[in-house]
Amino acid sequence: MVSSAPRTAGRLCEVLWAGERLHLLPQRALWWPAERTLFVADLHLGKAETFRALGQPVPAGTTGGSLDRLDALVGSLDASTIVFLGDFLHARQARTPRLLEALGDWRNHRRRVRMTLVRGNHDSRAGDPPQSLGISIVDEPWLLGPFACCHHPQSHPTHFVLAGHLHPVCRLHGKGRDSVRLPCFVAEIGQAVLPAFGEFTGGWTIEPAPGRDFYAIGGDGVWAIPPRR
Repeated sequence: MVSSAPRTAGRLCEVLWAGERLHLLPQRALWWPAERTLFVADLHLGKAETFRALGQPVPAGTTGGSLDRLDALVGSLDASTIVFLGDFLHARQARTPRLLEALGDWRNHRRRVRMTLVRGNHDSRAGDPPQSLGISIVDEPWLLGPFACCHHPQSHPTHFVLAGHLHPVCRLHGKGRDSVRLPCFVAEIGQAVLPAFGEFTGGWTIEPAPGRDFYAIGGDGVWAIPPRR
């Protein structure tokens, strides 16, 4: 059984994965209240800076926006631990003095929070975050309680996988020919994929399949999508 019937409480959606109660948050993150642990996938800090370095006219401020949202979430939850499920920095071009200074200021503000980064495909190209940030760096799968913390979705013989990488979105259809794409959490047997947390990350539409559960994010709420009949 992948999950219990989720119970929506206000803005979040509660699920039972690997015997643990978890909260799917509209801020596009996963909260494990019993361990005060926040899971965040695909921050992609510095992606806009990377595109601008290539001459692409993309908006500024996405890194600051991502860090502000993360900081507000950590503060509101009183999180003691953050697990980054890969792609913390977008590329080597992202390692600008301005971005590294912003990261340093944020980390100094949250120095008491333990942080672990599970390396993703972009991390291998961007390089690890500076050691001064005090972020532990590990390879996938990294085991934490009943969970295998990964970047790439995969199966694990003993642990429930929490992953990112796909930037999942789902498509909802209206009664006419209208439809909308929304970021979502996706759960299957033995694993779940988190939406991308970072700004300016895009998304990949995940198609419905037997045994696949979707939890859409819209506005300030998360809700389970009924399976198609």
